[in-house]
Amino acid sequence: MAQIIDGKALAAQVLARTAAEVAEIVAAGGDAPGLAVILVGNDPASEVYVGRKIAQCRKAGIRSIEHRLPADTAQDVVLALIDELNADPKVHGILVQLPLPKHIDAALVLDRIDPGKDVDGFHPVNVGRLSTGTGGLVPCTPLGVMLLLDSVIDDYRGLNVVVIGKSNIVGKPVSMLLLEREATVTVTHIETKDLPDVARKADIIVAAAGAPHLVRGYWVKPGAVVIDVGITRVVDHDGNTKIVGDCATHELDHAKAVTPVPGGVGPMTIACLLSNTVLAAKRAAVA
Repeated sequence: MAQIIDGKALAAQVLARTAAEVAEIVAAGGDAPGLAVILVGNDPASEVYVGRKIAQCRKAGIRSIEHRLPADTAQDVVLALIDELNADPKVHGILVQLPLPKHIDAALVLDRIDPGKDVDGFHPVNVGRLSTGTGGLVPCTPLGVMLLLDSVIDDYRGLNVVVIGKSNIVGKPVSMLLLEREATVTVTHIETKDLPDVARKADIIVAAAGAPHLVRGYWVKPGAVVIDVGITRVVDHDGNTKIVGDCATHELDHAKAVTPVPGGVGPMTIACLLSNTVLAAKRAAVA
């Protein structure tokens, strides 16, 4: 029977450590780390996600600064707001909630964030530091994936890893983090030939394709570790909406360990966002 990696429990540990670090900063006379969140428009999924972030900030003692802007806000207004937040010493992290309205260039907006305050880890400077192993802020979901893997794997050297999906948000950065641990990494995508055969050679599978139940039991060799990053809302035969991952988890009893959906990678993403905010605050204090 495969071990279920409890993302909620591990996220709680990360949040507890983060809260303790915040308390130490404040006890030493410093300002509580501040996270500014910019939400443009009223996308329902974004509203829910931002609400969760704000709630977790409060629990950890992090100041949450919210900027909710109408959907028709001009791009220059968003850029000017980011400039203000970049210059504010009490703001240590800046997060622009995606997706943005179509008239706003998301790449331009994200590039405007000070790399030292880019707690999402999306700025090209942080991407470059990640690729060279030189200490940038690591994207939250890939960082969460590594913490989940660390809970069941002690040594990555020589392990075969298959990353399914080559996105800039998950696939590429998580592959670089695994390469830093001396794993042998294969990144697959929609044009990969014989994907099931490729996956069967893996000691670790990280599925981040956004394709419900793509990874079937026969794709996974006995004893492999499977991290399911996919989150897709589907409607079942009874008309009920449910969230499913990229993996057919019910077929993976022969794996060593798997993450559930929901309750696996998702909770880790917010926990790592707050951890990154505290890290950014500490770095700013010694800059």
